[in-house]
Amino acid sequence: MTLRPISAQEHRDFIAGRSSASFLQTPGWASVKAEWRAESIGWVRDGELVGAGLVLYRQLPKVRRYLAYLPEGPVIDWSGDDLEAWLAPMVAHLRRQGAFAVRMGPPVVTRRWSAEQVKAGIADPSVRRLGDVPPLERTREGAGVIAQLLELGWQQQSAEGGFTAGQPQFNFQVPLVDEDGAPRTEADVLSGMNQLWRRNIKKADKAGVEVTRGERADLKAFHDLYVHTAERDHFTPRPLSYFQTMYDALAAEDPDRIQLWLARHESDLVAATIAIRVGTHAWYSYGASSTEKRDVRGSNAVQWAMVRHAMAAGAHVYDLRGITETLDAEDSHVGLIQFKVGTGGQAVEHAGEWDLPVNRAIYKAFQLYLARRG
Repeated sequence: MTLRPISAQEHRDFIAGRSSASFLQTPGWASVKAEWRAESIGWVRDGELVGAGLVLYRQLPKVRRYLAYLPEGPVIDWSGDDLEAWLAPMVAHLRRQGAFAVRMGPPVVTRRWSAEQVKAGIADPSVRRLGDVPPLERTREGAGVIAQLLELGWQQQSAEGGFTAGQPQFNFQVPLVDEDGAPRTEADVLSGMNQLWRRNIKKADKAGVEVTRGERADLKAFHDLYVHTAERDHFTPRPLSYFQTMYDALAAEDPDRIQLWLARHESDLVAATIAIRVGTHAWYSYGASSTEKRDVRGSNAVQWAMVRHAMAAGAHVYDLRGITETLDAEDSHVGLIQFKVGTGGQAVEHAGEWDLPVNRAIYKAFQLYLARRG
């Protein structure tokens, strides 16, 4: 097996031929992260492209050395016991490109918990973290990947409260197919939600909340509400230009890859979200809600519209993205977990992000630099 740079079109074609891949591994994502230098790489076996990755290079200040980052990737076969055959040529290539370290996030599930288990954990004062709850499932694939990475010298990055420096290690997902892979019905997914979620969806419908697909021109309305949400919830908002770039880059690959959803009540925008889908995997990416008219439950209505759209598009998973690992009822993050748990899905732990130092001296200096910034 060999590795070589591939064109954006080769990369797009490879992703299109798979069931799914993270949107962070699509060539379009390179345009969103313009402050990083990007490269598409491909693994070739017997003349056939069998794997692909989007590499983002971040240069160290004042030195021509780079952190090579593959967020939620690369897109390779993680199920075997020969990861070295995949990773060794990748590391050799990235070293030649000037990487002092490689960071990647294997898109591999290690553990799952049911919504009922998470809810019981929050109610139990002796439980502080999700890891304190015996999981519904420990995956053999996840255990195999972690064991091999440790043997190969990769270092797992700590996930403070469930978040690494990059992508979340813990996510909440709603399965849209059953254990046999058959599509679930809307009634089945709805019945899996808790009573409050079902009641709020009905309440929004009865109040006359209308949810529609937006267009690029509606990003300004979304962003105004998003800035309002950021002020209320005390986080730093991204600029409008970021969402415009994201919309353009992802929509260019597939018109249905990125969707803007708007929930209105009597012409007032009460909630707005951005969803992304690559093949059979759909994500809730960004959300915003008004402080006024919260009683009409626009946030529940817009989530249900996104779930239904994902189901109609043939998605197998609706992914509400990151949660922290805390189950402490006094922790401020628990409210977000409880909102997501109400959908009746599963908490999912991934293998997390892993670093391989290529130049140990520079990597150590990089870690000290990050510690000072933090």
